[in-house]
Amino acid sequence: MKKNLITVIIAAVLVVIFALLLFTFQVRQSEVAVLTRFGQPVANLDQPNLYFKWPWPIQQVYRFDQRVQIFEDKFSENYTADGTMLLTSVYVGWRISDAKEFFPKFAGGSVAAAQRQLEQMLRSAKAAVIGTNRLADFVNVDPAQVKLEAIETEIKTRVQNELASHNYGISIEFLGLKKLGLPESVTTAVFDRMKSERNKSISEAQFNGEAEATKIKSAAERKAADLLSDAEAAAISIKGKGEAEAAKTLSVFQQNPELAIFLSQLETLKSSLNQRTTLIFDERTPPFSLFQNLPANPSTK
Repeated sequence: MKKNLITVIIAAVLVVIFALLLFTFQVRQSEVAVLTRFGQPVANLDQPNLYFKWPWPIQQVYRFDQRVQIFEDKFSENYTADGTMLLTSVYVGWRISDAKEFFPKFAGGSVAAAQRQLEQMLRSAKAAVIGTNRLADFVNVDPAQVKLEAIETEIKTRVQNELASHNYGISIEFLGLKKLGLPESVTTAVFDRMKSERNKSISEAQFNGEAEATKIKSAAERKAADLLSDAEAAAISIKGKGEAEAAKTLSVFQQNPELAIFLSQLETLKSSLNQRTTLIFDERTPPFSLFQNLPANPSTK
């Protein structure tokens, strides 16, 4: 009797487990699921939880990875607005945002099919955006003129708008240019153009420097000329005053030539005796002739 009870309990537990497996399913944190009824999606389940369903073939659950998936397109050629061929490669981070919309668009929710469709959109959007920008917007000696961030944003917006217009259930999380390249046939021409732009910048800097140097030199010469002119004017004024004073003295000397000669000899003698020196001279030679006929020293009398 006891053995039969254990068998019944085990059977009941198995039935409950089988029923749970048949009528319930779980959505994990990293998943998004779509619930179909007779093959048609009826619910998008993006929250982790335990859900109920009718057993197959009435209802069926398809699970997808909800995490961001990285995709990189092929290195392809496109022409810029100024007619230069540019090689580019773009990387994209995308995720399934609506499994209910995603599932019927890609043959049972095929991620590979979704990436093929995404690659076509990227190729079209990339060609359109590159075609409206010049090569200098991608490669430039002046970093301030490089527009890579704006170009990446425009490509992302174009792709996201196309995904939304077709209800693919995909969202673009990030997008960026991974590689930039130039065909060998145009690399030399591009480098020559960059060299020409750099030489132009050098020439402009040199011209501006020479112009500034000329301006400084002109200002210095003008200031020197002004100083020289002021000095000459002051010299002429001093010379004029001296000549006027000399003219006054000359008239006095002309009236008394002996006084003039005496003062001149006295001034010469004074300059000779400015320092402590011993003089040996002929008293008959001017100006030492002044020592002639001096009164005798009283002490010798």
